[in-house]
Amino acid sequence: MRTASIDNRNFLLRRLHSLFGLLPVGGFLIFHLWENSQSRFGQLHYNEQVVGWLQSLNYLTLMEIFVIALPLLFHAGYGLVIIHGAEGNWYRYPWLHNRFYWLQRISGIGILLFLVLHVGWTRIWGIWQPEIKADLFSHMQLLLGNPVTFLLYLTGLLLAVFHLCNGLWTMAISWGLTTSVDAQRYWFYFCMLLALTLSAMGVHGMLGFIA
Repeated sequence: MRTASIDNRNFLLRRLHSLFGLLPVGGFLIFHLWENSQSRFGQLHYNEQVVGWLQSLNYLTLMEIFVIALPLLFHAGYGLVIIHGAEGNWYRYPWLHNRFYWLQRISGIGILLFLVLHVGWTRIWGIWQPEIKADLFSHMQLLLGNPVTFLLYLTGLLLAVFHLCNGLWTMAISWGLTTSVDAQRYWFYFCMLLALTLSAMGVHGMLGFIA
């Protein structure tokens, strides 16, 4: 019989999964949205004060691997395991949070596909074309100037923000932080407000590249 205790391997993996989803993956998402929102200050500011500052950090590659890439891979990989073992009850229980449960899983798959495109168009492409790294603002301006690419980035943005904020709501329940109905309701309101705020910041940043 399975028990929800620290002796249960699945219990520990799920806790690590949710923890990595918040920190550092969720934290990096918020930072990345803020970083891209600096596009509204123009090409020179973005390339020198934002991208240039990041590229000047010591041990940047190690931080990208151990603080971003590996936690993200674990979160995504175990998320796929959870999806594989989930029961299909979308129509059986037509409650809001049951729908959100499945949207959480669907958004995770969508985010993975988007990340492949985003990393390919920016980091991987920049390896073969150093001018992209030197002028990332112009590169993003060219990408987002295409309506199809803009729509893909907008979809990826909204999926990522929803995944983070809905994950925050469910994480508070699974970690025993919101045990009452009122606490869960008010925390849900906060998480949705955070989702709107982060979405607005992300869209603002996208528009800053092409305005």
